[in-house]
Amino acid sequence: MRFKVPFLLIINEIFYSIQGESTHAGKPCVFVRLTYCNLRCSYCDTAYAFEEGTEKSVDAVLAEIKAYPVKLVEITGGEPLMQPEVHTLMTALCDSGYEVLLETGGSLDIGRVDTRVLRIVDFKCPSSGMMKKNFWANATKLRPGDEVKFVVGTREDFDWAVNRIREHGFAKRLTVLFSPVFGELEPRLLAEWILGLDFPVRMQLQMHKYIWEPTMRGV
Repeated sequence: MRFKVPFLLIINEIFYSIQGESTHAGKPCVFVRLTYCNLRCSYCDTAYAFEEGTEKSVDAVLAEIKAYPVKLVEITGGEPLMQPEVHTLMTALCDSGYEVLLETGGSLDIGRVDTRVLRIVDFKCPSSGMMKKNFWANATKLRPGDEVKFVVGTREDFDWAVNRIREHGFAKRLTVLFSPVFGELEPRLLAEWILGLDFPVRMQLQMHKYIWEPTMRGV
């Protein structure tokens, strides 16, 4: 990674769109996508964020965000927690009255994240190829209001996720999100599996991929 100058972020893109996932699905939202990722999930749909990016100061990023007419911002990637200065950005956004969502892959410590940020932790299922990268100490650091996400590509993924949810008591204290791997798992099948559970979860379908072309950037 090329962190040459302190207080700079490497930004892949900043855009304004409809939030397609989480409990905020359907809301207009500003997205800040940071460059770099330490994972290589089999179904990754943002590989362009692995290296592409422009150095910007936190102040410059804030100025771009403030040009949009909403107070909901998601910090995503790539893996945003790879860049230390992301914490400065998130705290500055919270101080400015923004509701801040952080989407993180679950492999890096979430303990430093500002307590005002809603953390969405995407624990990796077996078919991702990245299951061994999950940092399970994060499970004890999640707070009410945070969300955990499982992207499911197979029945094995689903059963594995159910076991992790039970093991860590996620459904008793957090919103649990299930997403089918787009184009790989039929949503109806995942819905049927979910209906057989004895604890509450929330199914989501990456709304933005149904509104626009699935490969379109900036949405």
